[in-house]
Amino acid sequence: MTQGGALALTMGDPAGIGPEIAVAAWLQRQQLPPFFVVGDASAMTQAARARGVEVAVLSAPPGVGELPAERLPLLPVNAASAPAIPGQPDPANAAATIAAITGAVALALSGAAAGVVTNPIAKSVLYAAGFRHPGHTEFLAELCADDAGQAPTPVMMLWCEELAVVPVTIHIPLAEVPRRLTTASIIETGRIVARDLAQRFGVARPRLAVAGLNPHAGENGALGAEDAAVVAPAVAALQAAGIDAFGPLPADTMFHARARAGYDAALCMYHDQALIPIKTIAFDEGVNVTLGLPVIRTSPDHGTAFDIAGKGVARPDSLMAALRLAGRLAGASGAARP
Repeated sequence: MTQGGALALTMGDPAGIGPEIAVAAWLQRQQLPPFFVVGDASAMTQAARARGVEVAVLSAPPGVGELPAERLPLLPVNAASAPAIPGQPDPANAAATIAAITGAVALALSGAAAGVVTNPIAKSVLYAAGFRHPGHTEFLAELCADDAGQAPTPVMMLWCEELAVVPVTIHIPLAEVPRRLTTASIIETGRIVARDLAQRFGVARPRLAVAGLNPHAGENGALGAEDAAVVAPAVAALQAAGIDAFGPLPADTMFHARARAGYDAALCMYHDQALIPIKTIAFDEGVNVTLGLPVIRTSPDHGTAFDIAGKGVARPDSLMAALRLAGRLAGASGAARP
């Protein structure tokens, strides 16, 4: 564990399922690396007491040996402006949501936390409160900017034990993908993925399978020119840089078990090309990992689920997988647990 710290878990939107799955995960803490929650004290106390759990409000980030054994450890942020009601998102609580993220990242950057695990946020709620970032990932990158103000390039990877996928373009309309997909963006994404697979995941020589954009990877131009004009040059450049990349490959034959055995990560050209296969394989256990940052960051691969918040039916499986992976990336798999 980096400098002896535990993982910092943010509460997410207090009206979503984040607080309750944080409590559910803590109840299974013996199976997880050490962690504490960063969030609004009122919302977290409400979620904890619904499960018969008491909260230990901390005054400073705890070391692994300082975590309370029988109470949920909580490092509080500025209180929300309105009481959080499960299932009823309120922009008045956006400041507390953002403060939890900001605080957790600062702890990881300082070494006081081993990494950051973020519970889901609702971008529409944050936008209504003036949030100016496209999403969680871009905000995290800005928080990790260097002394010159240069933010790192974040790369979203969805991971499970059977598959890792990376969309090169993410939350944009499908109609815009061919225009915004560039050789340079594929190269930069591939470089970051290969570097972090080697440095953080311990893959000695990462193998990157690169999907084509069009059906059948363009069918030699008959089904679109982008694969030959945009994707193939990126693959060649990655190979020239010493990265074991290959493609463009027809996406419809990349994700069966035999194909998956031939690579460590799949670079996909757009959101659904990447997320459909991994959510089919591991809907409840998938983890969102942000590569390219100076800190470890993982997240459950699902949203706020306002429709079931507060009903006691939300499953913590993906959050627990995110905590396990963050602990693994931090070298914490054998850390002592309270």
